[in-house]
Amino acid sequence: MSIFRSWPADRDGLVALYPRNPSPTLRVNFIASADGAVTVDGLSGGLHGPGDKEIFDSLRMVCDALIVGAATVKAEKYDALRLTPEAREWRVAHGLPEFPLMVIVSSSLALDLDQLVFSDAPLRPVVLTHRDAPTDRLDEVAHAADVIAIGHGGIDLPAAISALHDLGARQLLCEGGPALLGAMIGQDLVTELCLTVSPLLVGGGPGRLATGASSLPRAMSLQHILTLQDMLFLRYARRT
Repeated sequence: MSIFRSWPADRDGLVALYPRNPSPTLRVNFIASADGAVTVDGLSGGLHGPGDKEIFDSLRMVCDALIVGAATVKAEKYDALRLTPEAREWRVAHGLPEFPLMVIVSSSLALDLDQLVFSDAPLRPVVLTHRDAPTDRLDEVAHAADVIAIGHGGIDLPAAISALHDLGARQLLCEGGPALLGAMIGQDLVTELCLTVSPLLVGGGPGRLATGASSLPRAMSLQHILTLQDMLFLRYARRT
């Protein structure tokens, strides 16, 4: 069977290509240029193109929780995780809460609590940190979010993922950034990679999809290839 797919005619066709899985999943969604850059002028927005937003919105619609590193939340100016009315209706019709859970990963707790991702959140966000995080920030952050502190000297990501599963969030979506993705790969937590390749040559400067310490390569299996105009959309899953 060919892994090439036609662009779906409607939302249900897109959901069928990026479904909720029967087992717990940590799916990551990234975009990069054809020469591997993850930003243009420091932001990912310069890489976007036709079809990218549709997949972006669909992945958010089907997930239980969205996980993002604090640096990415700040740099990309994340607002509240408020889905469209149509997406919320789809979730309710499929037995899901109206909104997915917003999860922010921060070791330092240097968060702007006035940012819309906190101040306008439809659900109280979760902040994942560690037990040695600055105590003077813990109480302040706890007024705006539920704080889960796991690990000493750094966040114990496998335990943090288990804690999210205990909250009922088993279909997890991560949108970065590179340091968080690198740590997740190093801990062997990533089960799916959804990669959009933008038809741009950006040149030297911007970093890679994942940064941090090197780790053993993980074999992935290409599930499908989608194209729209010159954009390329790839979905990989871990080989079992």
